[in-house]
Amino acid sequence: MKRFVWRLQRVLDVKTKEERTKRAELLKLTEMLTGTRSELLMEQRILQDIIDDLKNQKPRKRLGSQEFFLRHSAINNDQIKKLRNRIKELELQQQEKIAEVLKARRYKEGLEKLRAETKIQFIKQQEKLEQKELDEGATIRFVRRKLQQTGIS
Repeated sequence: MKRFVWRLQRVLDVKTKEERTKRAELLKLTEMLTGTRSELLMEQRILQDIIDDLKNQKPRKRLGSQEFFLRHSAINNDQIKKLRNRIKELELQQQEKIAEVLKARRYKEGLEKLRAETKIQFIKQQEKLEQKELDEGATIRFVRRKLQQTGIS
């Protein structure tokens, strides 16, 4: 039987590789997003710990500490705001990358389905050709036997 060769196999291979690449990029983005979220949570936790420490201090000592905290908390608030903005950017990039991965996957799956259908058609064609050859062989054997029985060579 003839070997199945699909003309669009290279396109399918390229799309498969493209999907893998986009998935890797998505994984990298997700890791960056997770790291940024962890950093934000850590910054918020540090501020919360400082506030809790201030609550537990005696009133006279607390005033000086509160003043110091309030002067320097603007820097921390800016850093938290930057982290939140970065998280929003990464989430948007992640959504875009997810859309790209899904688009590449759908395209690849469509090609795979087309390949499967083409292979089924190829196999059916080959079976028809094989059956035709078998039928011709059987017809030739039948005719030879008839000719031998009648004595004509």
